[in-house]
Amino acid sequence: MKQIVECVPNFSEGRDTSKVEAIVAAMRGVPGVYVLAHESDADHNRSVATLAGEPEAIVEAAVRGVGKAAQLIDLTRQTGAHPRIGATDVVPFVPIEGVTIEDCVILAKKAACEIWERYRIPVYLYEAAAQRPERTNLENIRKGQFEGLREEVLRNPDRAPDVGEPRLHPTAGATVVGARKFLIAFNVNLDTPDVAIAKAIAKAVRFSSGGLPCVKAMGVDLRGRNLAQVSMNLTDFERTPVHRAFEEVKREAARHGVGIAGSEIIGLIPRRAIEMTADFYLKVENFSPNQVLENRLEELLRGKAAPGSPSLAAIVEPFLNAVAQPTVTPGGGSVAALAGALGASLGQMVAGLSQKKKSLAAHSEALSGAAKEFKQASRSLTDAIDRDAASFESVMAAYKLPHETPEELRIRDRAIEQGLVRAIEVPLDVARKAAEVFEKLGQLEPMSSPSMLSDIRVGRLMAAAAVRGALENVAINLEAIADAGFASRVRAEALSLTSRIVESTVAADR
Repeated sequence: MKQIVECVPNFSEGRDTSKVEAIVAAMRGVPGVYVLAHESDADHNRSVATLAGEPEAIVEAAVRGVGKAAQLIDLTRQTGAHPRIGATDVVPFVPIEGVTIEDCVILAKKAACEIWERYRIPVYLYEAAAQRPERTNLENIRKGQFEGLREEVLRNPDRAPDVGEPRLHPTAGATVVGARKFLIAFNVNLDTPDVAIAKAIAKAVRFSSGGLPCVKAMGVDLRGRNLAQVSMNLTDFERTPVHRAFEEVKREAARHGVGIAGSEIIGLIPRRAIEMTADFYLKVENFSPNQVLENRLEELLRGKAAPGSPSLAAIVEPFLNAVAQPTVTPGGGSVAALAGALGASLGQMVAGLSQKKKSLAAHSEALSGAAKEFKQASRSLTDAIDRDAASFESVMAAYKLPHETPEELRIRDRAIEQGLVRAIEVPLDVARKAAEVFEKLGQLEPMSSPSMLSDIRVGRLMAAAAVRGALENVAINLEAIADAGFASRVRAEALSLTSRIVESTVAADR
């Protein structure tokens, strides 16, 4: 399987294009790395580059970018609307294809060590790579910015970097390196220069203040444009889509008596996020990603669908062949996820067909909502097919790490434990979603045509199999977990999920 990692380094320079181009050129010079985009903002005085490529090459490119930025950017003379602690402020690694978040944690740690060894720039680790719980969130690390951290790190051990000596580089500061999921940087500009309003709206919408899930936000003064901005990071665009964040900002802005001047996306955005936004605003009935021309062409080019009208057997055969191969992945976890996705798809089919029947018009709204829920569940469980395989592959990769020295052994043991936790969390999430599908299918029965009862029951059988199959994978990986508390919590939840399926099945048989 091809391995692709994305890296999105943020540099504290957005006004001098010659410096930005020099930094980008340093990264572009690494074979196997593609610079997909780079953008600069003068008000923020910040530039963001988007790189993609093979894991080792991406690490080298990111490290070279940090080195070039350290040569060209002097934080003692740099100011801007965006908070920062380093010339290269943050370097996140993002899994795209054939790699897991655990793999990206390993890459982040390698990059951190290289940055310190080559340039003597200390590094803080964040998100999935964080060494301390409070450093998961970037804003905690960046508290006080370069000027404040430069003084505090000398006297407060709690602010010491994770890699390097407890002092900042005199002009390049420190760099934050980590691993995370795909993030969408989305800004909404208000038609007012009052930054206090932007800050109030940011507080209302960000998750840490009780707002939207997976949303980070701050108010920014765009003096060059005489506007105030709500600058957001959407850390999981499927939980909080772009359109939902936009509508919430718009609603809060109206409460303050201001309107929206426009919005902007920094860096790249997944096609799926745009599809979700189009689906929301256009209200297209039964919208499917297969209706997007590029998606359909990619399916054909990748061999996922044959030209013309392929048989159903031809569609599923590649997956069956992959499972049949004498390799550890895809295995039982991926098969369980597929079973759950099939159950959800049957639910979507039944809800959609029933919605068209005049005799069931009284249930039209409920059926429409059910169809959307089944569609979302099917997509999530389908994604888990690859996620389950990738999570176990990361465990295998961790076991192959060098362990000759005590430090190597410590890193290896930690990677194995993290990999095992992920290999438990993925099938456990499959079991949770499949249990919800199982119950929703039961709720669908009284709203549907009697002629589709068999489809509902087949769907429930598939969902129940998904729950049981996923929990088998949870159980076998749990045996190697050292954290007794974690193991106890997982076993309790697994028992609860099993009982939901058993009790509901018994009630239906009565």
